[in-house]
Amino acid sequence: MDLGVTLTGLLTGSLVGLTGMGGGALTMPLLTLVFGVPPLAAVSTDLVASAVMKPVGAAVHLRRRTVHLPTVGLLCLGSLPCAAIGSVLAGSLGAGTGSVLKTVSAVAVLLAVATLVIRMYLDRGRDDPGGAQRVRPVPTVLLGAVAGFIVGTTSVGSGSIVIVCLLLLDRAMSSARLVGTDLVQAVPLVLVAALGHLLHGEVHFGLVGSLLAGALPGVLAGALLSARIPDRPVRVLLGGMLAVTGSMLLGLGALLAAALGTVVALAAAITTSGKLSRVRAPAPAGDRVDAGAEGGTG
Repeated sequence: MDLGVTLTGLLTGSLVGLTGMGGGALTMPLLTLVFGVPPLAAVSTDLVASAVMKPVGAAVHLRRRTVHLPTVGLLCLGSLPCAAIGSVLAGSLGAGTGSVLKTVSAVAVLLAVATLVIRMYLDRGRDDPGGAQRVRPVPTVLLGAVAGFIVGTTSVGSGSIVIVCLLLLDRAMSSARLVGTDLVQAVPLVLVAALGHLLHGEVHFGLVGSLLAGALPGVLAGALLSARIPDRPVRVLLGGMLAVTGSMLLGLGALLAAALGTVVALAAAITTSGKLSRVRAPAPAGDRVDAGAEGGTG
């Protein structure tokens, strides 16, 4: 077992449990940049590990009834077929096109940074409203399709991109339900993408085991603590880390990447200045009732 990979899994698993973000967007670049794993193998390995890790965090939110199942269904309608197409495409490219996959992954990571900053700007000073969830079928299915293709090809985006787009579709959605809905929709999405990479990709099962040794306790602890820890400082840190890894994947150099990461972290901190509310606070009683009524057994 590789201790460094296990610590990477612990870090990314904890961030996924706390914020719903940071899984593939961190794991894939770290495997490539720090541990020298080829891009295709890093994507395949991360997706298989996520297929085991994400259901743990999703189960916690299902138990808390902070999941909107109709939205989950619409997202999956678009994401599952596109994730399968993306994973097959990534596998067909082969190891010889690793540089292309590395560039695509870098762009996806930087896109995740942009959406993260936008999310924090729109969310600043906002308390969990607990309002009724509005279902917008066509935009939600299209969002799922785009996210599914990105996840299938790069393993990036199941949390970072989907969760911010959910807020753009309905800013009245409570923060707890945002994370819960995103984590549950990510489970079948990652399973489909992982299956494609098991068939056509390059999975390193030793790395999968090392990742899961840290990621499983990390995601469980993060999900259980998500109602007690303000996540905006975590998102500022996450934004800086993602900017650094994305920049290094593009070959910008360590110093320039670190400078860009610092700028992103400062920008994220400015967007969240003012009222620092616990956006992961437990949903009000009325919100929990709505979640149960709207989401069925979720």
